[in-house]
Amino acid sequence: MMILNNNDLNQFHERYRAHFVNSLSGYKSANLIGTRSLQGDENLSIVSSVFHLGANPPLLGVIFRPHSVRRDTLENIIETESYTINHVNSLIWKEAHQTSARYEENQSEFKETGLEPYYHDDFDAPFVAQSQVKIGLKLREYRTIELNKTVLVIGEIVHVEVPSGAVNEDGYINIERLDTVAVSGLDCYHTTHKLARLEYAKPDKQVSVKQ
Repeated sequence: MMILNNNDLNQFHERYRAHFVNSLSGYKSANLIGTRSLQGDENLSIVSSVFHLGANPPLLGVIFRPHSVRRDTLENIIETESYTINHVNSLIWKEAHQTSARYEENQSEFKETGLEPYYHDDFDAPFVAQSQVKIGLKLREYRTIELNKTVLVIGEIVHVEVPSGAVNEDGYINIERLDTVAVSGLDCYHTTHKLARLEYAKPDKQVSVKQ
């Protein structure tokens, strides 16, 4: 059993610490963020830091690394206020991971990885054609977190594409049926196996499985 304190973590080699701490939070969502610059250059990057922020209005947050070097995706979002979030599935996980490579500013990760850009008539940023869940967002707020200089971006969902057969009567989206994968750490990808959906928890009622 490893029992560590803050000093122990700080003594780790930089890459070891990055893998270790990134793994601590468990499974995370694997998503591709699609953007297009004001000059028309398409950009695509994989992220594992997307999170639900609220349903009314429908908001998603994402954390970006410090803006101390060129960050095409972040810069495009700030300049155009338009971007997409696309679920990674088991057919494109390797291509999705490849988008993390440091391509030149004028190189399109779509073109370099073989992923296909897809445009909806009323949305400026590119979606990923091979993704089963496509979400279009408009930038509502962004701010630098002073503690570590990462950047929090908050977007409002203004467009969604998801196969209707994967949406339950109560609105729940069966992402396992859509072959969405998860990621742990910086580079490990996982398929999932559902245990069960549970009924709404109440103090005077035992936990039960939804039928």
